[in-house]
Amino acid sequence: MSRRKRKIEEYERNIAQAMEILQAISEDTTTPRNIRRAAKNAMDSLQDQSLSHAVRAANAIGILDEISQDPNMPPYTRTRVWNVVSVLENIKD
Repeated sequence: MSRRKRKIEEYERNIAQAMEILQAISEDTTTPRNIRRAAKNAMDSLQDQSLSHAVRAANAIGILDEISQDPNMPPYTRTRVWNVVSVLENIKD
């Protein structure tokens, strides 16, 4: 298997892991609505097949970075958001 193909598979796994966490955040009713909405927006950004993996990850990180400063975010949700960001930061072109 070529190196490029392995990288793409790794990126797909990272995106799938991030999607799983974002899905949990977006369905958590104890999380404020604006944060759940941002998690859904980040998921939409990650699913945009017209962009490269790195661009999709960067767009999602931008969305999540904005909400991570929200003082109304529960601490456990903030930790999950940081977890997603750290997973997505490994994706590069």
